[in-house]
Amino acid sequence: MTYPTLYRKRLIPNECVLLKDDVILLFETNRIVTKWNALKPKKNLHHGYSCYLLDLGIKFSKFYKEDNTLLYWYIDIIESDYYSSENKFIMTDLLADVLIYPDGFVKVIDLEELVTALDEGLLSLNQLKTSISTLDHLLQLIYSGEFKKYQDFLESFEN
Repeated sequence: MTYPTLYRKRLIPNECVLLKDDVILLFETNRIVTKWNALKPKKNLHHGYSCYLLDLGIKFSKFYKEDNTLLYWYIDIIESDYYSSENKFIMTDLLADVLIYPDGFVKVIDLEELVTALDEGLLSLNQLKTSISTLDHLLQLIYSGEFKKYQDFLESFEN
């Protein structure tokens, strides 16, 4: 089986990037697991693992520092489009994000970008509704403890 090519599309800033160095560890109908090194390494972020849950509209990642200590879990609200003729996925970041720190603290970020993107015509009203609804569902999973099963699943792919 030939794995699909993955792209990350951002609305702010407007870019679509080939995730050429991501290694696909699992490809199923509604789930893709990858490991990667940061495209643009930052002071703390060095590498990680990601799981796309296409049916839930989220991509959650485990971000690591260079010394392999956990930075945090980073969860994107996404919209996925598959192009069969090219065997590629474009994962569009719908802006709202959730961070879960090692101590369990949960932080929602980038909500103001939803308003900016809507005002600038970068985001449709339907995408805004999807982002907010998915964020609400995600927070319910996190606060109920149900998200832990997804974290455990991703951790099973680590070396």
